[in-house]
Order: sequence, then structure tokens, then C-alpha cells
Amino acid sequence: LGWQGIVPCKTRPMSEAMVNMVTEQLLSVKEAFALLEPRKVASLLAPEVPKLGEEVAGDVLPKALVGVPRAVFVGLPSASKDVISHFNHRFLHDFTVAVQTNIDSLFNIKNCVVDQMLLDRTLLGQLFRKCGQKELDFLTNSGLWFGFLLGLIQMVVALFWDNPWSLSIGGGIVGLATNWLALKWIFEPVNPTKIGPFVLQGQFLRRQKEVAKEFSAFFANNVLTSEKVWHSILTDPETTPAFHEVFTEHFQNFVKKVTTGLAVTPEPEVLALAAQKAITKLPDHVHVLHSYVDKTLNLQETLRIKMELMTSAQFERVLHPIFEEDELTLILAGAALGFAAGLVQQGLETGKIKLPNFITVFKKLFSLVKQRGSALYRRIRRPKRAVSANRASTDDKNMSNSSSSETAENTDEDHKE
Repeated sequence: LGWQGIVPCKTRPMSEAMVNMVTEQLLSVKEAFALLEPRKVASLLAPEVPKLGEEVAGDVLPKALVGVPRAVFVGLPSASKDVISHFNHRFLHDFTVAVQTNIDSLFNIKNCVVDQMLLDRTLLGQLFRKCGQKELDFLTNSGLWFGFLLGLIQMVVALFWDNPWSLSIGGGIVGLATNWLALKWIFEPVNPTKIGPFVLQGQFLRRQKEVAKEFSAFFANNVLTSEKVWHSILTDPETTPAFHEVFTEHFQNFVKKVTTGLAVTPEPEVLALAAQKAITKLPDHVHVLHSYVDKTLNLQETLRIKMELMTSAQFERVLHPIFEEDELTLILAGAALGFAAGLVQQGLETGKIKLPNFITVFKKLFSLVKQRGSALYRRIRRPKRAVSANRASTDDKNMSNSSSSETAENTDEDHKE
């Protein structure tokens, strides 16, 4: 037997429902990546290409020739270096445009989010608490006054139905009804409903702006960061074949242009191996983009604004699917706990469960503590008395020694006289 929290246990379906809501109503991946400026991306990545080239050369070329490409480049005229630098920027610019054009096949946002949630199952729980802590508190605290009101009804029933099982059955009904009412109160009515002078709406739905702020901040800063997005693009088994194809095409064109200018023609097998090695080393070089990508995409603000503009019916699906995954379990758990409490109450009523006499228990406990305290006090005092006796005997010896020395001194003085 074992137990796991409902949210960690249902991480996959809950995460998938959340991603569907984000992609269908809040965020277009293609539009977000279109905000990136290819020239800016190229300028940030350009210094990394020579480093990447040296690493690839170290893996592809024999050890004796590893330093040759760098030596050749250093010895080139400045005009040739400018041409290669132009090829470098052109390669990165065109590659960025290709990524933006094909981003739907290169990046799977559902896999990116769900994989993170499964890797760290506390992440979804943190998001849930960030957005729904007040609802969780309401679900907890409502048991007090819902239970009290329903308990009054149970008390009236007990006056007319003299049966010990009424306590257990009533407790189960109260526990079930309490959780059911609390869940209904959180999410219903979806739209503001006026009843006389009162306007009723679900507790969660009335906090749309507050939740939008919390959700967008957590999602943008912990889930869809540039680092997490690029990691998914470079490692997701479903999208990496497409990414490898796009990168290999542009990388090989770049290498061919550079080597043609140097009157060198590499074999196709060498080009393919170099492209493969470059892809494996890319994760160590894309870090220069993270700050720019996070700032440009500005997902936190985008998500917040679009979430605030959602209708009440749309916004209700932000948090409710998490409850719905095991709503029946929550309700039945309340019923089981209520029945157990009623069963204890029934046992006390019929005398099958007897509580101890608390006054007698406290007297015995006080007597035991007093005995233990007295014994401890005597143990502490005994060494002190021994130390005091030793000090007294030492003082007596010192006094006798001092008096003997004084007598000796007096005798010497009398003898001198």
C-alpha cells in the first residue's frame, strides 16, 4: 500500500490540459518566435561559430592537422577575413529565418512543458498553489462552517430518529456535502449572477486579474524560458530530426562557401560528420541568446494580458481541470472522513468507546514528573555538596599551613632577639 498526492499522480493529464489551454487561447509559438530579429541573433551567435569550428575540427581532423584551419585563417588577408565573417553572419541569419519559418515542426511546446512537469513533479504543485492557494484555503476553512450548519440539521434529525447509526451516516453525508458545496462555490456560477442585491460568482473567477499575474509570471520564469525552449528544440526526439535537417543544410552551405574560397573541397562524408558533431556541441553555445530571447518574447506580459481578456468560461478552465481530474476522490474522501468521525461519536454515545478520566491522568502525570524532577534535583545537588566539602577541607589545610608558617616566623624573630 502507498499514497501519492493527486497533483503529482495526475501530472501528465493535468499538464496536457494546461498546455492545450495556453496554446489555444493565450500563445502562438509562431508569432512569438517571429518577434526575434535575425540580424540580432546572428550578431550574438557569430563569435561562437569560430569556437564551434575549432571544436568540430578537433573531432573530425587528425590530431596533426587540428591547428591548421586556425593558422590558415590567421594568415589570410583582412579582405578574405571580412568575406568569411560575412558568410558567417549570412549563415546564421538564414538559419534563424528557417527556424522561425519551421518552428511548428522544430518545437513541440506540449512536450517541452509536460517533460518538465514529469521530471520535477513538484513544479505543477507549485503552480497550482501559486494560482489557487486562496481556493485551497477556502476548501479547508469552509469545512468548519459548512460542517457546523449541516451538523445543526443532523442534530434535529437525531432528535426524531433515535438510532446510534444516525451519527455515522450523518457524518458521512455532512463530509460529502461539505466538499461538494465548497468545490461548487469555488467555480460556480461561472458568470456573475445577480440575486436581489447580491452578485454571485465563483471564488476563483472573481480573482481573474490576480491569477493572471501569478500564472504568467510562474509560466514565463520557470517553464517557458529561453533555456528550456532551446533545450527542448535540441533534445526532443520528436522534433530533433527536423532540426538536424534544417541545421545541416545551412551549415554545409556555409562550410562549402568558406572552403571554396580557400580552394579546398571536403568530401560529403566529412561535411556530414562535421554537421553532426556541430549539432552535438550546440547546447554549449546557444546560451548567448537566452537573455535576448527572454527579453524579446516577453512571455510574462503576453500571457498576462491575454489571460485578463479571457471570458469567465475560458478562465474557469485554467484551474478547474486540475480539480476535475480527481474531484470525485476529494468528495468521497470528505464522506469517508465524516463517516469515521461519526463512527467515533457513535462509539462514545453507546459506551463502546470510553475516554479516560483526564483528571486522573493529569494527576498521575504530575506525580511522575514530580518524582523525576526530585531525583534529578538530588543528582545535581550531590556533586555540589561534594565540591563544597572538598573546598572546606582545602581551606582548613591552607589555614593550618598559614598558621604554622606564622608560628615559625615568630620563633625565628624571638631567636634573633
